[in-house]
Amino acid sequence: MTKSEAEERIIKLREIINDYRYHYHVLDESIMSEAAADSLKHELAQLEAEYPELITPDSPTQRVAGKPLDKFTKVTHEKRMISLADVFSKEEVLDWISRNEKLVPGGEIKEFFTDIKMDGLACALKYRDGVFYQAVTRGDGLVGEDVTQNVRTIENIPMRIDNTGEVEVRGEIILYKKDFEEINERQRKNGEPEFANPRNLAAGSIRQLDPKIAASRPLRFIAYDLVKPNLPTHHDAYEMLRTLKFQTSNEDKVFKANEKKELFEYIAGLDEYRKGLPFNTDGMVIKINDRVVYDALGIVGKTPRAAVAFKFPAEEATTKVRDIVISVGRTGAATPVAIFDPVEVAGSTVRHATLHNADEISRLDIRIGDTVIIYKAGDIIPQVKEVLVSLRPEGAEKFDFEKALAKQYPELKFERPNGEVVYRVAGESSDLILKRAIEYYASKPALNIDGLGEKNVVALVDAGLVKSIADLYRLDATRLAELERFGELSADNLVSAIEATKNAPLNKFITALGIRHVGAQTATALARKFKSLDKLMIVTEDELLDVADIGDVVAESILAWFSDEENVKLLEELRGLGVWPREESGASLPLEGKSYIVTGTLASMGREEAEDKLRALGATVTSSVTKNTTALIVGEKPGKGKTDKADKLGIPRMNEVEFLKLIGE
Repeated sequence: MTKSEAEERIIKLREIINDYRYHYHVLDESIMSEAAADSLKHELAQLEAEYPELITPDSPTQRVAGKPLDKFTKVTHEKRMISLADVFSKEEVLDWISRNEKLVPGGEIKEFFTDIKMDGLACALKYRDGVFYQAVTRGDGLVGEDVTQNVRTIENIPMRIDNTGEVEVRGEIILYKKDFEEINERQRKNGEPEFANPRNLAAGSIRQLDPKIAASRPLRFIAYDLVKPNLPTHHDAYEMLRTLKFQTSNEDKVFKANEKKELFEYIAGLDEYRKGLPFNTDGMVIKINDRVVYDALGIVGKTPRAAVAFKFPAEEATTKVRDIVISVGRTGAATPVAIFDPVEVAGSTVRHATLHNADEISRLDIRIGDTVIIYKAGDIIPQVKEVLVSLRPEGAEKFDFEKALAKQYPELKFERPNGEVVYRVAGESSDLILKRAIEYYASKPALNIDGLGEKNVVALVDAGLVKSIADLYRLDATRLAELERFGELSADNLVSAIEATKNAPLNKFITALGIRHVGAQTATALARKFKSLDKLMIVTEDELLDVADIGDVVAESILAWFSDEENVKLLEELRGLGVWPREESGASLPLEGKSYIVTGTLASMGREEAEDKLRALGATVTSSVTKNTTALIVGEKPGKGKTDKADKLGIPRMNEVEFLKLIGE
């Protein structure tokens, strides 16, 4: 991304984030999920980090929250109520630690203090001579709102504490999940609209002019900081908060600086553990425990250097649409798939999502280049929730489904039967497509399953014994022997031959999948590059284009195949049946970088077997002679065109004896 492109993107991101912040923090309304907003803010922070000269004072990264409402008295905080910078990975936490180690005298950080990050309304409580006298919201971090009368109604806030000095306690005003559900249940029974989430309801309750509304709701204050008095460590502050009878999360912990492994194990466990907590939380706060060091490290912009908020995997995130490809499944149905810039959602990296059909594309008005909000349906399947039209790049064209079909599949014709939303290959039944797929799966270039030729495939499909490739591995020899074309011996042999392919070489298995434009040579290149099917399944377009001889069309076809839900389910089904290709060895191969052509008939083996043996040793096998051909392997009755061209280019010939010596036989 160029500087000018980054500047344009930054301006658009600031506009949408500021609009979100105004609705969320000032009006207590949500126009998108907090997870999606966090994703946009994280992208903005990364761009500004890359181009710091583009940072401006009014950027959302340089402020804490929205403006305070005018309906309450404004109060200036003696010490700013700052927010924390978000981090989303172990690597970002380690980078944060490393930066601070360079700034701390001697580079020594002794301890880290952690606590669950509350999802509520931040508020400061003030006490003088042991008596509560004021409550102030965060506001913009410098100026907040006096909400003392409403906060007095919160039962778990002590009105008097055992301390005679000036005390300032900070924390979050929240609603427990069960209380929120009970309130919404009453709303439903009364025919009134439900509240969106506990955080908005808590904030809205505190910002009501009538304290009776706040009093009618079971709000709670969870303390997370003690500003006055300033104790030596954050752990000491929490201990005093509990001594003064303030409720804390009780999830706080201290880790020694050399306990990073334990810290990350704890973080990993919290993502599941937090689901059982009584309140909502979206992350964990990590601080340098020593408050002298903490204060000395100071503030960068509007966030402290010595603390970060580790955000748990978001259930929603934003990303950009790189491409829209169409996959044709085993039934002939054409399914559009959006290809994204990789993004973390609910604990895993998402690179693509089905768009279902042409009508769904029209409904979303999704275009290549759009920024979208994605989520995981049932925490499993990525889906596009919304297109952020305000971030759409200029010139982004509407997606023309039929034009895309014609471009990606020029050899096929498609039709959309009346009453259906799906385009299908014209004149092709699902059984016919299945038979072709199985034939290719069992063919010599693929898994070479003896006994599974065209006629036997037809018999298996027509008898209803095989309804998918996975069903091959469920075949029973006894049931098979009942078919007209099979006897007991041939049935046993076929089942054994199929069983033998369960742990096939990776390149042969990739070939067998029948991915459009991916023949034996391309499959071999993919196997050598990515080493395992698991890695190939999550490959990006850029990674594919880095493979020799793979261009845009082939890369698009591979992405489409592994993005199709039917294909993904097939692979999962095969894995469950114990069918999975073995990983490629990382060792260098003796014929790597060399290119051969086999022409004519060999006495010792068939041409396809000879080509497989060459590929297994790292060679490239082609069908056309070029100046890059290493040698022409010549058997009986070779193709005259190939031999003449090889002679013209000075390409050496190799007879069968020399070939066998080359492959070590």
